[in-house]
Amino acid sequence: MTLSPKSLDQDMIETLTAFAGRLADASRAVILPYFRTVMPVDDKADLWGGAKGYDPVTEADRGAEAAIRALIEADYPDHGILGEEYGKKQGASPLTWVLDPIDGTRAFITGLPTWGTLIALNDGRQPVIGVMDQPFTGERYVGTEAGAFLGQRKLSVRACPGIAHARLMTTSPHLFRTVESLAAFTRVADKAQMVRYGGDCYAYAMVASGHVDAVIETNLEPYDIQALIPIVRGAGGQVTSWTGGDAQDGGSVVATGDRRLHEEILALLNG
Repeated sequence: MTLSPKSLDQDMIETLTAFAGRLADASRAVILPYFRTVMPVDDKADLWGGAKGYDPVTEADRGAEAAIRALIEADYPDHGILGEEYGKKQGASPLTWVLDPIDGTRAFITGLPTWGTLIALNDGRQPVIGVMDQPFTGERYVGTEAGAFLGQRKLSVRACPGIAHARLMTTSPHLFRTVESLAAFTRVADKAQMVRYGGDCYAYAMVASGHVDAVIETNLEPYDIQALIPIVRGAGGQVTSWTGGDAQDGGSVVATGDRRLHEEILALLNG
């Protein structure tokens, strides 16, 4: 059985959104004592025999996800969980929490406040609740069908008629691991008004806030993007794959504020 996007009524969405806030609170309590301290950093590629290159992880990542999972399993034991650090727990319910305890671990270990905790609730078809929590700055971005909010302030994307006027971000050009993907990104970047690197999940929050016009990424996992989709869309933006399809499974993703810009970027990426 899968749920339709309308199968969760507004009262349940509000209840589960409040619960997502509790999850973010629990994560904050674990993570903040580690930030800007001297701490050991492990390489998941070495620990688990991966081939992804340097893939850092800290006790803050592990502890935060463990704290979130404990709350979900206590309050909603039938819900599924998909997390970066501890993998997938199949639930009896089609509802699944999708977690990245620290999106932007490289920023975290270098003392930059552009990381965040990502918490999404997927109803079986799509993410319907998204939270991006930045504990150090005290910012919490929340998105549902009712809109996107920073605290009590409703967010709205910026009008941008085309790439020549666009503020474009990506986490790093090094994440474009093929000649083809780097060339596609470059076709867009060369036409943009401004290109900024870094940001991780924070860049998507800036799209929703109207400060950035587009984010282009590749090699994402579901837990890297699902929480951000309701936030960007709730603010009036778009999030798709590079071919215009569903972005919730990760891979190559484009997020924009203005639909006209989105269409132009897709054409350039696939040109």
